[in-house]
Amino acid sequence: MQIKSAEFITSASSLADCPAWEYPEFAFIGRSNVGKSSMINLLARRESLAKVSATPGKTRLLNFFLMNKSWSLVDLPGYGFAKAAKNEKFDFNERAGDYLENRPNLRRVFTLIDSRHPPQRIDLDFLTWLGGTGVPFSLVFTKTDKQSPAKTRASIALFMETLAPQVSALPAALTSSTKTGDGRKDILRAISREDA
Repeated sequence: MQIKSAEFITSASSLADCPAWEYPEFAFIGRSNVGKSSMINLLARRESLAKVSATPGKTRLLNFFLMNKSWSLVDLPGYGFAKAAKNEKFDFNERAGDYLENRPNLRRVFTLIDSRHPPQRIDLDFLTWLGGTGVPFSLVFTKTDKQSPAKTRASIALFMETLAPQVSALPAALTSSTKTGDGRKDILRAISREDA
């Protein structure tokens, strides 16, 4: 798949504020600071399409990007640590949850997992909940450039083994590095299969 155009459309603070369009949407979510905005930029090959911050929890709204004028990437608020008041954290988790459960043109969710860490309870709990929504999802293990391929494979195997009892079927597992560009084609291929 070739990305010929990529543009930021809007930020929505609730499901009601999401764009009134029929474009298929592919959402990216993960723990705060796992690299969702960097992933959007990698896929679009646009360095500053999505705002990247070193501060966890900066994405607080649902951010919509129109690709090739025919489908959309959605950057969702991260779950977990964020420098915000407790009620604000709840608000953006609620915002993402409403979107994931109720957005009719959502085709697939890509959940980003840091490949360097052992399975984290917050990721496992989120994926157990997501599995219960019936929305198709894939895992993207990020930051693979920061360790050896063998360590990445071992990390993915352990994560999948830990997740297996909590979901009805294991999702596809992809790998990526926003630094080297690895995984970009695989993610776009996964999107193109459902871009209809």
